[in-house]
Amino acid sequence: MNLQAAIDSIWECKQQGIYYPREWRGKFGVDDGYRVQLGILAKQIKSGERHAGWKVGLTGKAIQAQVNFHEQVFGYLLESGELKSGAVIAFDDLVAPSFETELCVTIGQPLKGPNATAKTARAAICGVAPSIELVEKRGDFAGDPPLSMADNVQQKYFITGPLTSPLAPDVELRETAVEIFIDGECLQRAAGHEVMGGPEASVAWLANKLSEFGRKLEPGMRVMTGSLTKQFTIAPGDLIEARFDPYGSVTAEFK
Repeated sequence: MNLQAAIDSIWECKQQGIYYPREWRGKFGVDDGYRVQLGILAKQIKSGERHAGWKVGLTGKAIQAQVNFHEQVFGYLLESGELKSGAVIAFDDLVAPSFETELCVTIGQPLKGPNATAKTARAAICGVAPSIELVEKRGDFAGDPPLSMADNVQQKYFITGPLTSPLAPDVELRETAVEIFIDGECLQRAAGHEVMGGPEASVAWLANKLSEFGRKLEPGMRVMTGSLTKQFTIAPGDLIEARFDPYGSVTAEFK
């Protein structure tokens, strides 16, 4: 497998708005998919983008069941992909959009695998913000998971609310509660422990997984720690809101 050829080809397709290109379907193992993803990230940076951090996906049973894939995944975040709470987003610019509600943590000190734990991850976190991840169903995730890794696991935008920093040492992220609303109707309530027992465990998993590719979590990076619930689809005109206790709320509107 010539991974550089795959990176170049998928990057070119991406510029044309072509996702999950047919010539690469069924061609990758999971590690190949991640290596292509990281190659695309390198091209993003070379083209002028700035790497903001990482996302962890499929951290809870509900969302694993929804997409029929039963292990965690990672993708990258770009600074151009961060929107602030209250953003108004053009629906027609999106590809089959859905959203997830997550805590976005800020890394305050380096965290390197392969032996990161929830305790060492919590010590590395210096801030937390309520957040929504906007994802796009650009292809069949479960039908070809490695190609989904190459496609950056559905990532489009991450929308953040107020940052709480520093965190008191005794703060337990697993005790976070969230309520999810569309157009004022509460659709679901969930708690932080539904993310692998707590978002700290998600950050530890990420540090350990990144170490397989020679990478670590650096100070200043943001990490979207994984959805507390399933994905919710979005329609034109929707106003979505996630209220996180005790960190505040985050909203977005689709025109």
